[in-house]
Amino acid sequence: MGKPTGFLEFDRLEEGYAPVETRLKNYKEFVIGLKPDEAKIQGARCMDCGTPFCNSGCPVNNIIPDFNDLVYRNDWKNAITVLHSTNNFPEFTGRICPAPCEAACTLNVNDDAVGIKSIEHAIIDKAWAEGWVKPRPATVKTGKKIAIVGSGPAGMAAAQQLARVGHEVTVFEKNDTVGGLLRYGIPDFKMDKGHIDLRVKQMEAEGVVFKTNTIVGELPKGSKVTNWAKSSVTPEQLKADFDAVLLAGGAEQSRDLPVPGRELAGIHFAMEFLPMQNRVNGGGKVKDQIMATGKNVIVIGGGDTGSDCVGTSNRHGATSVTQFEVMPRPPEEEDRPLTWPYWPIKLRTSSSHEEGCEREFAIATKEFIGEGGKVTGVKTVRVEFKDGKFTEVPGSEKILKADLVLLAMGFVSPVETIINGFGVDKDNRGNARASTDFMGGYATNVDKVFAAGDMRRGQSLVVWAIREGRQAARAIDEFLMGTSDLPR
Repeated sequence: MGKPTGFLEFDRLEEGYAPVETRLKNYKEFVIGLKPDEAKIQGARCMDCGTPFCNSGCPVNNIIPDFNDLVYRNDWKNAITVLHSTNNFPEFTGRICPAPCEAACTLNVNDDAVGIKSIEHAIIDKAWAEGWVKPRPATVKTGKKIAIVGSGPAGMAAAQQLARVGHEVTVFEKNDTVGGLLRYGIPDFKMDKGHIDLRVKQMEAEGVVFKTNTIVGELPKGSKVTNWAKSSVTPEQLKADFDAVLLAGGAEQSRDLPVPGRELAGIHFAMEFLPMQNRVNGGGKVKDQIMATGKNVIVIGGGDTGSDCVGTSNRHGATSVTQFEVMPRPPEEEDRPLTWPYWPIKLRTSSSHEEGCEREFAIATKEFIGEGGKVTGVKTVRVEFKDGKFTEVPGSEKILKADLVLLAMGFVSPVETIINGFGVDKDNRGNARASTDFMGGYATNVDKVFAAGDMRRGQSLVVWAIREGRQAARAIDEFLMGTSDLPR
């Protein structure tokens, strides 16, 4: 413990933001990370408590007190070694993870939590700048071949782990560039996709082969899931050509809103809107891009995806942006004695909200209004949550003007045709059924076919995807070799 009284002496320091008027002019990252001396002070605030709840609050079980202490002592090279021991891609989580570790921080019981996420961000950025992140190719090859379906964070984490122990790994991605929902679901202003590209180069140097524009199986007819594939491969081919297959695709099936007027033009899923902008930012071409320029935009859904739609709409130059949330407005502050060390329900205002957005809580959509086949408004009603269900508030109906409606109400499941193509059983939520038990973990009912990440657990966080990819890699290595030295 570097500074026993640090938590008494120093306040939490937040990362900075570029001014709103500056960042709305482009899609570049605008978070200003901590300087080394600032990160050192944040590291000094860590109490090195007897039971570090932050470790268990973090899905990948980052060894947080250790790297906090190393940063305090200016030992950055060992700090990245510790961080990489549990997390393959801290530059992803250091930017877009909501930081459940900070909610679990012991200091958070009655004070401001240690800035764990900002320290992680500082460590990995310094590591890249200093050239400490290098390929780690296997010295001995096993001759075993593994196919991974999906190149998001779960697929990438599994691929890197498996390549490093000598397996031949091929990753199949239906879109034109590696990254899955990490690349096409998260706006560039939250995470520049150059960070993914750096990892892809590292992984290729470690022996991973990426096959983009290649879909495994097929999508349902009329599917709105992003698919820029130019070729396909059948599940039967993968099972015949590889010693193991890992299904690691995202939960891309968006939740719909089947109310009158849903067929009107100008109503789109968030995952039709966001990938188009990201592809354009990456230099790609998009036919008939959905634009919010000069429009009154209504975003239905109060989560992170909705927030991403808000930020993108403002960068397009929307006339107005309004975000709906069906649940009541949460409290400004959580009841810490009641919720700690768990993730609390409280009002969360994102950087996109601060850029310009009206937020409506306890509101439901009854109907989409239109003229000439195009949406012009949304009929809403106020709701109350009583006895486990929503009830309408009499006399609260209202029509709000809308030229563009974005449905951002979450994702119900992975695409079922991909799972069905392999003959894998599904759970009652439509996810691939696979246990996480240590013995036979992540294995499905189909021989040598495994599942991890959103494909197995449903819509979740990037950090959970990395965890499951790493654990599935160990399970596959154990399946192929009888034992495994990969971490759990």
